[in-house]
Amino acid sequence: MSGEEKMRAKKDKATGKAKEAVGRAVGNESLTAKGRAEQTKGDARETKEKIKDTLKEK
Repeated sequence: MSGEEKMRAKKDKATGKAKEAVGRAVGNESLTAKGRAEQTKGDARETKEKIKDTLKEK
């Protein structure tokens, strides 16, 4: 996994968790949903990079 993409994935996950927590704390469902979506984006980016790495090894 490229270092830059790995960092982007981790950043997306962390930002998403923060948004979700703040959204829950203030009762903002929209912010909570955006946080979950951002976490999912980070997970997808991480999975994509892992697949690319696996294919490169073969």
